[in-house]
Amino acid sequence: MLLTREEQDMLQGKYGEGTATAMKVLVAIGEAFGAERMVEISRAHVALSNQEADLWFVEKLVAGGAKCRVSPTVNPGFNLDYFRRVSTVAPEDEAIIRRTEAAYKAIGATLTYSCTPYLEKNIPRFGEITAYSESGATPYINSVYGARTNREAAQSALCAAVTGRVPLYGFLLTENRKGEVLVEVEAEIRDDFDYQLLGYCVPRKAGHGVPVFTGLPSNPTPEGLMNLGAQLNTAGAVPMYHIVGVTPEAPTLEAAFHGEQPKRIIKITNDDLREVHAAISAGGGKIDFALFGCPHFTIDQVRQIAQLVEGKKLAVELWVCTSSLTRDLAERMGFLEIIERAGGHIVADTCIDQPCWHHLYGRKGVTDSPKCAYYTKRRNMEFVIRSLAESVRAALEGEVK
Repeated sequence: MLLTREEQDMLQGKYGEGTATAMKVLVAIGEAFGAERMVEISRAHVALSNQEADLWFVEKLVAGGAKCRVSPTVNPGFNLDYFRRVSTVAPEDEAIIRRTEAAYKAIGATLTYSCTPYLEKNIPRFGEITAYSESGATPYINSVYGARTNREAAQSALCAAVTGRVPLYGFLLTENRKGEVLVEVEAEIRDDFDYQLLGYCVPRKAGHGVPVFTGLPSNPTPEGLMNLGAQLNTAGAVPMYHIVGVTPEAPTLEAAFHGEQPKRIIKITNDDLREVHAAISAGGGKIDFALFGCPHFTIDQVRQIAQLVEGKKLAVELWVCTSSLTRDLAERMGFLEIIERAGGHIVADTCIDQPCWHHLYGRKGVTDSPKCAYYTKRRNMEFVIRSLAESVRAALEGEVK
């Protein structure tokens, strides 16, 4: 790769061992993908996992004196203070949370602890070069904002934040952002939950490639777009999509495909959505809990839950994971009090894939998120997948009918 003098200095250790390690990683990635040079970034997001391998890497950089040139927002682990009050936390889990916070604070991260920083704290402009990890974030950055990021790992995004650079390849290049698969949506997309199913369905039928959607509503909600991207990038490695007439790089079908013909054309019908729903959801019946917030819930989604449970009592425990800002808003707007009075929880800074949920292992819950159901399989948590309203009703009744 062609490196500038400053980049060579970083690689050769002039800025310390930690920065040299970060640059070595980025150079190796660039060489693997055939990048000719580096480019500067102005934003980053690190999908910290709160697990040993991730923590080993950030602590290695910190020990080498690394500091972030671009302060990245970070994914959640779990809210130690909250779970120590309402449950039990194993000493080893408490220790890793404390080490994680200390390491990312030392390296200069912005400790948002949210998987949806693109909605609140870390919002790029059109065309901005960034480095985002997190499967729900990269599609939103590329597709909805028209900023540019590759599907970074937590480690590569952290290296980018330390060096202020990424190798120039992939979705940073205009020619790689064109649509490849035309997705003609004939199914009825009526609410935000339908975008969940659509996102999970498309990779199964379309395979690899940037999808271009036609037939979708012209005014999707931020939550609908968030759901679509999160499921596309969970069911398949799809860090970018276009919706004709909606997303900024697809004013027309021709623009979305850069004047070329699609490699494949698929149709998505109501039957397709029903089939994927049946395939990924557990059967109905008695449930033990409800879990929401994968990706983290917005204030509008919290409002919906509050409206559904107001004046009622939940039959099973209900958890809403969200950002600290959204939880503060929920408290200010009275939603927190309503949900807690019903017997539910709103917890900030927490991911669904964490050991804090050990009391739910081996039990059956309900959620609106296929991504939530997918990631928690390794923790032996089973989920019925339903719309948000149906899920909340099930939590009030203790079963999915």
